Amino acid sequence: MKGLLVRLAVCLTVFGLFLYSYLDMQNELTQLKIQLPEVEKDLRLVREESRRLNYEIEQLESPARLIELAHHPEYSHLKHPLLREILTVPEAFATNDLP
Repeated sequence: MKGLLVRLAVCLTVFGLFLYSYLDMQNELTQLKIQLPEVEKDLRLVREESRRLNYEIEQLESPARLIELAHHPEYSHLKHPLLREILTVPEAFATNDLP
C-alpha cells in the first residue's frame, strides 16, 4: 500500500510539473501574441520610413537633378571625363586571378 502511495505521489508530481510547464509555455505564447500588433505597427512604420527615404534618394540621384546641379557655379569645376582619361583594368588583374 505504501509503495502505491509513493508511485501515485511521484506520478502526480510529474504530472503537475508537466502541467505547470505547459501553462507557462502558453503564458509566454499569449504574451507574444499580445506584443505582436505593436511589433507589426513598428515594422510598418520602419518600412514606410524606408520607402520615404528611398524616394528621397531617387529624387536626389535623378539625372535631371544632377544635371541641374552641374550648372550651379559651385560645381563648375566638375567635368565629365573624356574616354582617353578613363583607365580600365582587366578583371583578372583586379581580382588577382593571374595565371
